[in-house]
Amino acid sequence: MKVLSTQFTKLFGVRHPIVLAPMGGSAGGALAAAVSRGGGLGMLGAGNGDREWLDREVQIVASSTDQPWGVGFLTWAIDVGAVERALGYGPRAVMLSFGDPSPFVEPIRQAGAALIIQVTDVEEAWRAVDLGADVVVAQGTEAGGHGARRGRSTLPFVPIVVDLAAPVPVLAAGGIADGRGLAAALALGAAGALIGTRFQATVEALVDPAITKAIVEGRGQDTERSSVLDIARGSRWPSKYPARTLGHPYLDRWRGREAELAGDSQARQAYQNDVARGAIPPLPVWAGEAIDLITDLPSAADLVTTLATQAVDALAKAGRR
Repeated sequence: MKVLSTQFTKLFGVRHPIVLAPMGGSAGGALAAAVSRGGGLGMLGAGNGDREWLDREVQIVASSTDQPWGVGFLTWAIDVGAVERALGYGPRAVMLSFGDPSPFVEPIRQAGAALIIQVTDVEEAWRAVDLGADVVVAQGTEAGGHGARRGRSTLPFVPIVVDLAAPVPVLAAGGIADGRGLAAALALGAAGALIGTRFQATVEALVDPAITKAIVEGRGQDTERSSVLDIARGSRWPSKYPARTLGHPYLDRWRGREAELAGDSQARQAYQNDVARGAIPPLPVWAGEAIDLITDLPSAADLVTTLATQAVDALAKAGRR
């Protein structure tokens, strides 16, 4: 198979310009290791830096692959100690998303790890470049999970960030679920793609089977970006980053009434009660707009190879045209 060599693959010494999005909790050690074994860059989803989770999952990835891997954090939810603890395990990269990354840059630099910063708008992109990011991830609004309330779609946003960040390599994120999406990202000038929802539907992902089933059966038109479920769950997520999920009863009940929900403690308790009695799932189903393209449940290592092969084929076909 022809190799897609980019600035990113050369920087990390990986075969394919494919990165596992560090999805909080679900991108565990087995999934990260499988992506790295497949030739991409596996990233642990360390989220808020839970110590027990991190210690367990790092041991899994470190013992399951000799290829590069990294750790991703929700920047608004952590302190420096969480990053320093992760760095003690020797990740090749640390990714920071959603919040001010500046307090964590120096420890990452001192440890010799690559600094990856995800951005959702132009202001954040400039900030990432000023901080000396080794890689910038440009996330479009099609992405599953949390993202900018007033962000840009992946297609126009990626080349803007590519031009702004040059010569720093940029990864495209949001709405990429097959090799054609990876090919499109490369055509836009990105050095690779950060992929989330597609890797949720793999055998190694730390997700409930019901969530996997919902993703495989889901449709992009049924996804919605909203802060309703964060408010109902009592989540501390910053309001500027609502989440794209599949449909949910509480979305239908509270859509457009977020302020009312935030002030209604009984309604938030009702959400917890519904979870406890199994009326609604324990977590929302985070899912991007490209969910229609997800129809199977492969191993993550095989998926990396499939995505790369599809991208090579797509680029070849586009060249012939």
